[in-house]
Amino acid sequence: MPNDDNYKPRIADKLLAENLMAFGAVCVEGPMWCGKTSTAIRQCKSACMIADPSDNFATRRQVSLDINFAFANASTPHLIDEWQEFPALWDATKYRVDRQRGCGQIILTGSSTPPEKGVLHSGAGRIANLRMRPMSLWESGMSEGKVSLEAVCKGEDIGVVPNRRPELSEIVEYVVRGGWPGSLGLPLRAAARIPVAYTNRLLDRNLPELDGIPRDRHKIELLLRSLARNESAATSIASIRRDISAGDRVEIDERTLSAYLNAFNRLFVTENIRPFAPSLRSGIRIKQAEKRHFCDPSLAVALLKATPARLERDLLTLGFLFESLVLRDLLCYTESFDASLYHYQDYNDREIDAVVEMPDGEWTAVEVKLGVNQEESAAKHLLDIQRRIAEKGGHSPRSLVIIVGLSSAAYKRRDGVYVLPITTLKP
Repeated sequence: MPNDDNYKPRIADKLLAENLMAFGAVCVEGPMWCGKTSTAIRQCKSACMIADPSDNFATRRQVSLDINFAFANASTPHLIDEWQEFPALWDATKYRVDRQRGCGQIILTGSSTPPEKGVLHSGAGRIANLRMRPMSLWESGMSEGKVSLEAVCKGEDIGVVPNRRPELSEIVEYVVRGGWPGSLGLPLRAAARIPVAYTNRLLDRNLPELDGIPRDRHKIELLLRSLARNESAATSIASIRRDISAGDRVEIDERTLSAYLNAFNRLFVTENIRPFAPSLRSGIRIKQAEKRHFCDPSLAVALLKATPARLERDLLTLGFLFESLVLRDLLCYTESFDASLYHYQDYNDREIDAVVEMPDGEWTAVEVKLGVNQEESAAKHLLDIQRRIAEKGGHSPRSLVIIVGLSSAAYKRRDGVYVLPITTLKP
């Protein structure tokens, strides 16, 4: 298959190769335009491109008539791109994997999840799921990658790592530009049009085509804007409903809101961060609300109509969007070493922006701060939570981390707290 000479290596490259060695098929899922097809096509030997417009979408018509056409002339690994247009392909893939046996047979890529994957079988043990996201700063070349997040989560010493301190305008650009592969090399003004086009396509095509269910475009747009205002916050459905009602004078019942939010999840537009409990035996009561999170901070920027100049003046809003960027990168990095990302909030209103749980159960508490001038208060906060969790019989974090935007070095403080500029991190 042809390869793109301008392709930038992705974290998913290695994960896809490993999954192909272990499973008969791999389903690569994620938001549109995040690079799924470009990544998958580099590891396949044949492909069925369902969305190919050649000959008046001949491939789509052939598959609609005979599902087996998607597997015609297949050499393994065989790619079926945008498989979700024909959900029966899930069962057909499972059947083919069972019949032919062996690993690395089929790669499925999709930008949405059908209401049900398959009719006959879940695919468990046959089809592995791999989540792709927009590019992290390390993947796009905006992070120098001098510090391994995995090493930090294992408590390893990093010494003092010098880092070119980014300007505030650069942090703003990272947030506005986002991690879309199509924006690489573009001037910021042009790159900022991509998330705007994304949200318009979401409203005009993706949601209407998702399952044929009629939806109110205006109310969906209001909901997206409310999510943008509450980016990286543990906001309940009731609170979102009140936000829309108060700000836009529009009423949406909670069942409709839940259905819309589910549709966003199925399109991978949102990826909420689940709550973390440090120990089942702990006496600390943990709130169970998810932290609401767009797959990329640039979508919130587009929905808020926030210009770079405005964000440089509004540091409060920029701080929330910077946290969103950090969460996106942490989701990318943690998947590479089989860790999981959570957030923490207890009923005494103590919060941790992000929690990285390692496969062995050890965990890292992460605070996100735009400026290094907030380092002391953040370190005190982390150390206090660590102490209180231990006092209540919980399992304390192994590492305490502050991820910052504006800093000239990564290092470990005398009290054991790591200070890591986002532009030093890699998996």
